[in-house]
Amino acid sequence: MTELLVPRRFCGPASSGNGGWTAGALAGLLDHDRDHAAAWPTIQVTLRKPPPLDTPMPVADGVAVDPAGELVAVAEVVDRELVPVEPVTAEEAEAAPASYAGHVSHPFPTCFACGTARDDGLRIFAGRVGEDLDGRSRVAAPWTADRSVAEDYHLYATGEPRASLAVTWAALDCVGGWAGDLEERLMVLGRMTARIDTLPVVGEPHVVLGGARGRDGRKTFTASTLLDSDGRVVAVAEHVWFAVDPAAFA
Repeated sequence: MTELLVPRRFCGPASSGNGGWTAGALAGLLDHDRDHAAAWPTIQVTLRKPPPLDTPMPVADGVAVDPAGELVAVAEVVDRELVPVEPVTAEEAEAAPASYAGHVSHPFPTCFACGTARDDGLRIFAGRVGEDLDGRSRVAAPWTADRSVAEDYHLYATGEPRASLAVTWAALDCVGGWAGDLEERLMVLGRMTARIDTLPVVGEPHVVLGGARGRDGRKTFTASTLLDSDGRVVAVAEHVWFAVDPAAFA
């Protein structure tokens, strides 16, 4: 049986997996028709409980359960159009981390994607870059994948190493939360839908964008986009976040 395992390096909160990394790793285990040279389909992953760390989780037909048999996450191919976040210039993205709200107060400083206490994380510190044409807030940050997050099982015609699928999903994760209302209330990722056209080349500068998409009670809706060094969209995602009781993550 196939298993999903989230190594401790890829935590979000200190005691559970980063939602984006976990979702991307599960997406990579989903059976679907794809040539490795082509784009992945659009995949939706719903997280039902905090993913445990360093714990083998059986996976069958896109469904991951913990050792006790409780549902952790479900992945499925969906037919949905994902709209990219409106871009900013490379200069705006380079300047944005100076206004990253996580520098002032961070609910999960251990987070692999956006944690300020992680030297071995992605350190995507997305700061405000104004509103889009519909008046919704945006954040942005530069990001360059290093060799420690490179995948090791696909070969590409150009021969360059690329970030893994799970890491690419992680890069598209928290930037959405910071574009939403993570500064106002504690939230965790409940659902993420992503389309990865091309995995990021290791060592190549990229820009990560996050955009607010609305709020409904406990739910916050956001989107994210990854641009390569030429400004081309290489991946897009949408998220549903749920406000949670801070005591649950004390």
